[in-house]
Amino acid sequence: MNAKQSKIAVVTGAGSGIGRAVAVELLRAGWSVALAGRRPEKLEETAALVPEGDRLVVRTDVAQPEAVAGLFAATVEQFGRVDLLFNNAGTFGPGGVPVEDLAYEAWRHVVDTNLNGAFLCAQAAFRQMKEQEPQGGRIINNGSISAHTPRPHSAPYTATKHALTGLTKSLSLDGRPYGIAVGQIDIGNAATDMTARMRTGALQASGEIAPEPVMDVADVARTVRHMAELPLEANVQFATVLATAMPYVGRG
Repeated sequence: MNAKQSKIAVVTGAGSGIGRAVAVELLRAGWSVALAGRRPEKLEETAALVPEGDRLVVRTDVAQPEAVAGLFAATVEQFGRVDLLFNNAGTFGPGGVPVEDLAYEAWRHVVDTNLNGAFLCAQAAFRQMKEQEPQGGRIINNGSISAHTPRPHSAPYTATKHALTGLTKSLSLDGRPYGIAVGQIDIGNAATDMTARMRTGALQASGEIAPEPVMDVADVARTVRHMAELPLEANVQFATVLATAMPYVGRG
């Protein structure tokens, strides 16, 4: 499937974890994908997993407006349009730091990446999707279980993920006149490098350290692909995909 026939996706944070899994899933399904992230060598590793895939690697720091503008300009130059933004780039920040000891610079880094970066990418996607022919497209924001309930010592991450839910709702409303569908996937304990500590022991609300179940990240990727491939007349507004036995519902 060539670029003219395929749908065009931008995936941020595509060099590892959930972003890599989603990019690979889309490439294997025939999408053309712009792989965005801060580390070009990691993006190239993702691209190499689907050597026949139609992809573009773009080094991008989503917290920098000029970098985001360059990402979308390069994508449109290469592929002609943008049908999907998977707004995935994010960071936990320093783990296990009590709020009273948290450095402002650490707070700011998480906010700049998780919230400001998501806004900048969504804004760039809106501008492109509004002007292209045919008009419209889809944005899927990567929320988190932390968009619903926090872990101990996670104020920056939890605050940004709660804010992302508000951004999703607002974008969904504002996108209606232009055929832009916006949804969010909230993910719990997908097996990636970022969640490796869950398998050995994570701090619980009770104060104990306990290992937690994880799920295959490919299950997340398939869910994102399902959301992405719906007609624009249909939208998964919010989806929650989590390891079945993780301590989230009830008291753990």
